[in-house]
Amino acid sequence: MKNMELKPIDGGAATKLDKTQNDLIVAQYLAAAANGDVSAHFDLGVSFSTGSNGADCDLIEAHKWFNLAAAQGHEEASWCRADISEEMTAREIAEAQRRARQWLADGRRKVA
Repeated sequence: MKNMELKPIDGGAATKLDKTQNDLIVAQYLAAAANGDVSAHFDLGVSFSTGSNGADCDLIEAHKWFNLAAAQGHEEASWCRADISEEMTAREIAEAQRRARQWLADGRRKVA
């Protein structure tokens, strides 16, 4: 698939990122998240909730990342978590919470 040229509102030119570039963005977010970067947690939540930056749309993963960011005081993350929770079942929310606990319990993860 050819990259599509996008025209931003300000009149400049932008190009759609290819899969390799998107994969790199998610990998960078994951590396930063592993080091406790609260912004990376939030950015992963956004990526998974919107299906952007090469991430598939996955509300369970999005909730997990928003939950981790909110636990570190990221106010917008708590709003986003609440927003997507309205579209999730109780089982999906429980799974997201389990994944967040697992991420923290992993031992390789740092929390700021």
